[in-house]
Amino acid sequence: MAIFKPFQGFRPPKEIVKDLASRPYDVLNSEEARAEAGDNPYSFLRVVKPEIELPGDIDLHAQPVYDKAVENFRKFVEKGYLNQDAKRNFYVYAQSWGPKIQYGIVGCAGVEDYLNGNIKKHELTRPDKEEDRMMHVRVVNANAEPVFFTYPAVSEIDAIVAAITKNEPEYDFVADDGFGHKFWVIEDGATNKTLEDLFANVPAFYVADGHHRTAAAALVGAEHKKNNPNHTGQEEYNFFMAVVFPDNQLTIIDYNRVVKDLYGNSKEEFLSKIGTHFVVQNKGATEYKPGKLHEFSMYLDGEWYSMEARPGTYDDHDPIGVLDVTILSNLVLDEILGIKNLRTDKRIDFVGGIRGLGELKRRVDSREMAVAFALYPVSMKQLLDIADTGNIMPPKTTWFEPKLRSGLVVHTLD
Repeated sequence: MAIFKPFQGFRPPKEIVKDLASRPYDVLNSEEARAEAGDNPYSFLRVVKPEIELPGDIDLHAQPVYDKAVENFRKFVEKGYLNQDAKRNFYVYAQSWGPKIQYGIVGCAGVEDYLNGNIKKHELTRPDKEEDRMMHVRVVNANAEPVFFTYPAVSEIDAIVAAITKNEPEYDFVADDGFGHKFWVIEDGATNKTLEDLFANVPAFYVADGHHRTAAAALVGAEHKKNNPNHTGQEEYNFFMAVVFPDNQLTIIDYNRVVKDLYGNSKEEFLSKIGTHFVVQNKGATEYKPGKLHEFSMYLDGEWYSMEARPGTYDDHDPIGVLDVTILSNLVLDEILGIKNLRTDKRIDFVGGIRGLGELKRRVDSREMAVAFALYPVSMKQLLDIADTGNIMPPKTTWFEPKLRSGLVVHTLD
């Protein structure tokens, strides 16, 4: 069973929350972050992307970058941009876009649950990215950004959230990207205790988004344990901040691929090789989006194509082999385009489905890329099945939207 508990969060005054809350560190590069923060003194990007206040050519992993993160976090507290709640609370965080809304609970998960597998993952992490976020957690001594978990929905938890969200939210704003954000503080001690008890019966949490932040937070907690001869297990460093959403409220968006060249093939040779494993149909200049599992769309030389995997090219009984990312990786990216390692090959890039098919078309039409592939999104059931069986998805398989806003609440480790 997984631990989930309330904590004393640091939060912004409601008057500045929209200006302070930022997109997470890993969806912006440094130039984009500089532009987005601009001259806004409240932007939380100054804590999670502190290089924006340093020379543009600085090594992002240099000590001055982490020092600036500490300096800016302390300034935010000293200036009253972040104030600590008087007691431990859970928080409800709602995100909306169009008619869709999803409700998560913000609390602290357990380091030991990550280390012993009660928090399940579906992606591998890269050591360099882990170490970067570990450095940030170490020096700031806080989880500046939450991780994004899911869990099998519990009706009693849903009922509590429904009751709380009938009240006026503490925060309520629409960000510049059009996503709505609402936030409630659960101040009633009995309600917090009930939620903690209900979560104690949830068998596991699943990492939806934020694998590197999750690993970093857990590993820093383990370091604190190792360095504390009087460790009891109740210290704040044993826990890290997460937002947990019930699985039936989340939607996974497609995560698409663009490739720089055809690996020496002419267009005709490439299409012929594709036809060995797929039924290919030319759809002309009109954007074409795959409508079912094992169907792909491809944009090549100004035209869209549908590609349906032929029977026998995948195994429905293999949780990894049945994934469309696996089919495409094995039969096209590797076999035809010579891309052996999705994590390291510089000829491939990945585009979140939130950017639409137009972004794939733009990158090919600009001649930056030669070909683009759009995939049908993975289902929540597939994600949970893979995590439950201890399997790992190929890189860049799932995309969740909206991203959690950073700075709505911060968890410190002391």
